[in-house]
Amino acid sequence: QEQLVETGGGLVHPGGSLRLSCTASDSIFSANAMGWFRQGPGKQRQLVAIVTDSGAANYVDSVKGRFAISRDNAKNTVYLQMNSLRPEDTAVYYCYVQEIGAGGRTYWGQGTQVTVAS
Repeated sequence: QEQLVETGGGLVHPGGSLRLSCTASDSIFSANAMGWFRQGPGKQRQLVAIVTDSGAANYVDSVKGRFAISRDNAKNTVYLQMNSLRPEDTAVYYCYVQEIGAGGRTYWGQGTQVTVAS
């Protein structure tokens, strides 16, 4: 079974909004960082945003002020609220979890397509 399940992608017009969700299996260690990567056509995968189990968040410069990452530890879920979307935000978005500590594992979601176009 899938250990990360992500939802929320779709097609939006420029300036629109989407909210991505990713839920982690209970088998994943609770001390972790959760975040989102994206990969556009012909581009390398890049980190978009990440948040620790204590709530500290970081963003790539291009999304600061437009995107907000948050997490609900009780639900083992991370969210990415995306506002003021631009065509250059078009990409497959991948949920990411990194367990903290020695031997911590990395997990990837299946990816969800976000398309911003007129």
